[in-house]
Amino acid sequence: MPIYKYECITRSSETVLGRISAASTNAAIERLRKMNFTVIEIKQSRFDKLKRFVKNERPVKVGDLSLFSRQLASMIGSGIPVTRAIATIGKQTKNPSFRKALEAIAANVETGMNLTDSFSGYPHIFDDLYVNLIESGEIGGMLEASLLRISEQLQKDKKLQDNIKSATFYPKMVLTFAVMVLVGMLLFLVPTFKSMASNNEEIPGITKFVFFLSDSLRANWYWYIVGAVAIFTSFKVFAGSKTGKFIWDRSKVKIPIFGQIINKTIIARFSRTLATLLDGGIPVIQAMQSSGDTAGSTIVADKIREASFNVEQGNRISDELDKQNIFPGTVIHMIAVGEETGQLPELLERVAGFYEEEVETLSKTLSSVIEPLMLILVGFLVGGILISLYLPIFSAVSSNM
Repeated sequence: MPIYKYECITRSSETVLGRISAASTNAAIERLRKMNFTVIEIKQSRFDKLKRFVKNERPVKVGDLSLFSRQLASMIGSGIPVTRAIATIGKQTKNPSFRKALEAIAANVETGMNLTDSFSGYPHIFDDLYVNLIESGEIGGMLEASLLRISEQLQKDKKLQDNIKSATFYPKMVLTFAVMVLVGMLLFLVPTFKSMASNNEEIPGITKFVFFLSDSLRANWYWYIVGAVAIFTSFKVFAGSKTGKFIWDRSKVKIPIFGQIINKTIIARFSRTLATLLDGGIPVIQAMQSSGDTAGSTIVADKIREASFNVEQGNRISDELDKQNIFPGTVIHMIAVGEETGQLPELLERVAGFYEEEVETLSKTLSSVIEPLMLILVGFLVGGILISLYLPIFSAVSSNM
């Protein structure tokens, strides 16, 4: 949803500045009026990500959010007022952007805004899942329990993220090293061999290609940099588009080994999130849609949203998810049993736990499988260039014998 910056006046004639998420400008104004605010100025916040990048604002990590949630729950449980608790934690926070957001949230709550609206004004920090659980706890008078539930959910998400990072760290490092070695050889080693090669010698085609690549890189290195930046930027822009996300989400689950990890991560995240939301008292339809949005796949999110519309008509969750053909039969069966026994959150927790363990196991296995492949790749690149450089020497020696 779009984010709107506002300037309002409270009943006590105090000026309030903040942000609020709403479907339109009129919807944002209506929400502010319900909070007894008089709107002075309101405008949509555009290029929010670009502004944060230019300002070099550090993103708020999942671990920081989890720690904040647990600290806030402890302080509220100790009887400390929520505004004082948020302000106190904000002062101790090292991340400047997170500190600024917490200070603004505390100020907004103190002027009469509820917690849900205050948190929803910072969607780049607090996503829909977080805001939904805050709203559930605030309405039901179980804010401490909701915050502890959020903290546990974030810890599980962090563990999943760490497993994905550990699985992709080694290939990224090896590929980066291989590119650096390749560029270094083309810039410094190849020219030396080229100067040694006699013009009268017949140079093999592969050696000519390496010489050409080296000369081109040395003479037009800035164009290579511009090209690399252009390709990277184009890929990021395309990947951020609706079509790009769809193509990438459809392709990434088909990648050998990595696809299995990504697919199991999606199932684990969806199951864990849905269990947390249902256990927190969020309505089924809203819980399904929020869980789909946070699963990590636009394809899954769209199909979950379609299933939720049919569930709203009175159909069973397991039947509608089965029609979408996005989850294995065992997951559908567990959901069906949970619906029949009234223990859906508990069984979803078991499903999430099983797939989280699967992701962890696959991540550890991946390193042992991919390590020799990466070494072969580096050896092929470096060895290929060295062989192409020595071929003229071998040819000259054999012709003189």
